[in-house]
Amino acid sequence: MQNKSQSPDTDDPQREPLPATRLSTYASIKSVAPGLAVCLVTGLLCIFASRFLSGFSALLLAILLGALWRNLAPVPQVLNPGIAIASKKLLRLGIVFLGLQLSLGTIIGLGPGVLLVVLLSVGVTFAATLWIGGKMGIELPQRLLIATGFSICGAAAVAGTEGVTRAKQDQVATAIGLVVLFGTLMIPAMPLLGALLGFDDRSTGMLIGASTHEVAQVVAAGGSVSAAALAVAVTVKLARVVLLAPIIAGLGLYMRRKHSVEGGKNPPLIPLFVLGFIVAMLLRTTGLLPESLLSVMQNLQTLLLAAAMFALGLGVHLRSIVKSGGKALVLGLCGTLVIIVVATAGTMLFPPA
Repeated sequence: MQNKSQSPDTDDPQREPLPATRLSTYASIKSVAPGLAVCLVTGLLCIFASRFLSGFSALLLAILLGALWRNLAPVPQVLNPGIAIASKKLLRLGIVFLGLQLSLGTIIGLGPGVLLVVLLSVGVTFAATLWIGGKMGIELPQRLLIATGFSICGAAAVAGTEGVTRAKQDQVATAIGLVVLFGTLMIPAMPLLGALLGFDDRSTGMLIGASTHEVAQVVAAGGSVSAAALAVAVTVKLARVVLLAPIIAGLGLYMRRKHSVEGGKNPPLIPLFVLGFIVAMLLRTTGLLPESLLSVMQNLQTLLLAAAMFALGLGVHLRSIVKSGGKALVLGLCGTLVIIVVATAGTMLFPPA
């Protein structure tokens, strides 16, 4: 007679025990499922809510909700593994799909003047932020994160740069917190600046797209002006996003040559998700992808990025920003002022046609 207390997986000669790899997979799925589910469900809710809240995109709502939760109530530890997956894996996949929104023809169609303004906005802001941060004594990884986030595309750029800079988690959280803070302030400020300078809607859209940190914040600011301003703002902003790939590749090369750790793991020369982003952009440029597929992929990309932004928001500790001694806050302010000045001057000299 069989002893019922025996485990059927180990004592029944007719049944082989589960392989260790399968048990490990089950354990991994079980550990990440709660946090991943919370991030995805919150992303969906933010997408739904953004349809009824003018000026608040799903990505902005997700960041704010995550930051509020982190700073007002404890986050259960059981969610941490899934949150980590969302903040890295989902984010990078979302960035790859973001490339499907970018057509090189559309970017080139902005004209040489606008493209020059885009290059200067990114290049001058990146270099100036690095230089100012160095004078302030801020560590290189923190400076790189802030410089990349403020010059290119906010939290996504910060998280994308993390892998090649060996930044600490509190440095990543601080940079993201600064992007949320200053980028949110720019939502009403940039349309107001355009009005004070007497810009028409398209020029105001160019100003917004060339200066504002997050894609979501650009959408919110441009949409508050007009449809014409929004169209120009998003196109100019996406032209800045294109520069994410070469800058991260350049940072990877620089860190490998100048800051490699003997016996340690060097950052990748070109991260895999950056290559995916480039391939997706080239696919969109060919014009072979049907609009129906692009629409589905855009919705999926929004969900992935909203879930990732919520996860990143959960890493924003306001106390860590305060504990930084105010240096990071001052650097964020300086970076914001630099890009506003460059974008304003560029819009005056090379207004959109």
